[in-house]
Amino acid sequence: MTQARTGFYSGSFDPITNGHLDVLRASLIAFDQMVIGVGVHAGKKGMFSFDERLALIEASLKATALDDSRVKIVTFDNLVVDAAAKAGASVIVRGLRDATDFAYEMQMAGMNGQMAPDLPTMFLPASPGTRPISATLVRQIAAMGGDVTPFVPKPVADALAKLKK
Repeated sequence: MTQARTGFYSGSFDPITNGHLDVLRASLIAFDQMVIGVGVHAGKKGMFSFDERLALIEASLKATALDDSRVKIVTFDNLVVDAAAKAGASVIVRGLRDATDFAYEMQMAGMNGQMAPDLPTMFLPASPGTRPISATLVRQIAAMGGDVTPFVPKPVADALAKLKK
């Protein structure tokens, strides 16, 4: 019997976007199991609290039919390589939108590779429809009263609309 291949997809997911879900969807083709690692940074103030982000991820997975038994959500406040190893991952998964992402992610993959040589990073390109989406831009658009519904799953759009009120 072969061992299940587990991917580890980390981020702050503040908020989770259609781009994040696109990477997760592609990951489920390549891996038997996927672990979404939600990073906790005590000094970093997010748009959503940590608990709200977890709830939005779970609701978004359900709303997009990605509430697959092969997807698990964990939290971590240490190095990604340590969190991935603890989760039993064999690969760190990262999404790429453009050349800027590539340069940054290559640097991160190199550092992670030095710390954990047996835990490679796999890059998945964003699909054309999700390439321009970033959580930072979603937060900015929402803060200025713009419509974010094309960029985020419905539970996130609903939560952002409530913040405006």
